[in-house]
Amino acid sequence: MGSLVSFMHVSLDGFVAGQNGEMDWIHVDDEIFEFAAKRISATDSALYGRKTYEMMEGYWPTAASQPNATKHDMEHSRWYKDVSKIVLSRTMTESERIHTTVIRENLPFEINKLKQGTDKEILIFGSPTATHSLMAADLVDQYWLFVNPVLLGQGIPLFQNINHKTALTLVESHVFSSGVICLQYHQKWA
Repeated sequence: MGSLVSFMHVSLDGFVAGQNGEMDWIHVDDEIFEFAAKRISATDSALYGRKTYEMMEGYWPTAASQPNATKHDMEHSRWYKDVSKIVLSRTMTESERIHTTVIRENLPFEINKLKQGTDKEILIFGSPTATHSLMAADLVDQYWLFVNPVLLGQGIPLFQNINHKTALTLVESHVFSSGVICLQYHQKWA
């Protein structure tokens, strides 16, 4: 059975975006891209909220063909074209795009059906609103947090709508030369 993995950048004080959705504080470089690419390439399913999906669709399908495309752009663009994309949205209709499924309702049932249909991980990229819904339904199995050495003071918090104590186990950590730390936690299931 697959697991649902939240793959997020977060500030040291626990925010995933600034008050108006700003993400200009997130540090990414070749070292982080290489590390994340190994993880991302091991999965064949990505889950997004509608806003993040639209942002991804606006960039990744053509990123590799741009004249200034980086190695990361080319690799991730190829992966993005083939990956099965799941979008959580109450407003989107079923997508006619290749490899894209829209989940509008019955979140626990649909996510558990997805988990049972694969032995790989389903990665949640960014998508704070979708992640909050998944956390509230207790559906997230792992957290991969790229903790950036910055304090935002206010913004969109990562952990919201948690209705009960949730025990996590630190499985792995990795410190990047930039000061970003990747922390991998698994949820302890009772």
